[in-house]
Amino acid sequence: MSDRLDSNSTDHAVALTKAALGTVPIAGPFLAELAGTVIPRQRADRLADFARALAEDLKNVQEEVLRLKLGDEHFTDLLEQGAREALNAVSTERRQYIASLVSNGLTEDRVSYVESKHLLRMLGQLNDIEIVWLRFYDYPLLNGDDDFRTKHAAILEPVRATLASGPDEIDKQALQQNYVEHLVSMGLLARPLLVDRQTRQPIFDPVERTWKSEGRRTTPLGKLLLRQIGQSAQQTSV
Repeated sequence: MSDRLDSNSTDHAVALTKAALGTVPIAGPFLAELAGTVIPRQRADRLADFARALAEDLKNVQEEVLRLKLGDEHFTDLLEQGAREALNAVSTERRQYIASLVSNGLTEDRVSYVESKHLLRMLGQLNDIEIVWLRFYDYPLLNGDDDFRTKHAAILEPVRATLASGPDEIDKQALQQNYVEHLVSMGLLARPLLVDRQTRQPIFDPVERTWKSEGRRTTPLGKLLLRQIGQSAQQTSV
C-alpha cells in the first residue's frame, strides 16, 4: 500500500512538473518530456527552476532562432546534459550557472556545443565555494569588488592556522588551501611560484605549508568558464 501511495505521489509531482515546464517558452516542452522519464519527485522542482532560469536567459533571443537551434541534435544534447546537471544541483545559484552556460552555448558563435559541454563537465567538478574563489581572483584590484567580497566574507576570510591552533582551525585552513589548489590543478587559476635567486628553486612556506607564489590570477580558461556561467568580474561588477 505504501509503495502504491509513493508511486502515486511521484506520478502527481512529475505531472505537475511537466505541466509547469510546458508553459516555459521553447525549451520547456523538451524538458517536460525529460521530466516524465528520468526525474524523481524530490528533484522535480530543480528542473522547473532550471527551466525558468533558462527562459530568462533566452528571453531576448528570437523565437525562430531558438526553434531552429532546437532542431540541432548537438544543442539538444547540450540541453539534456545541462538538465541532468541541474537535477543534481542543490543551490539555486548553481542552477543559474548551468542555465547561463547552456544559453550561452546556444547564442554565442565563439563557443561551440562541444566546447560548451566540456565547460559544463568542468563546472560539475567544482563546488560552489570553489566558484566563489575563482570569481574572487578574477578581479584584479585588491581594494575593489567590495560588494562581492562582503557577500562572501565567510568564504573568503583567510584562515591562518598556527602551531597553537586547534584541529578545527587547521582543518579549515587545509580545506581553504585545497579549494584554491584544485582550481590551479584544473588550469583555471595560475600560481607563479617564487624562486630563490641563488638556488633557483621554489621557496617553501612552512607556516602556510605550501610553496610561496607571486599571487594567483585567473587563467584564460578560468575567465571563459566564469563568462559562460555569468560570473565574470565584468559581468557582476557593473
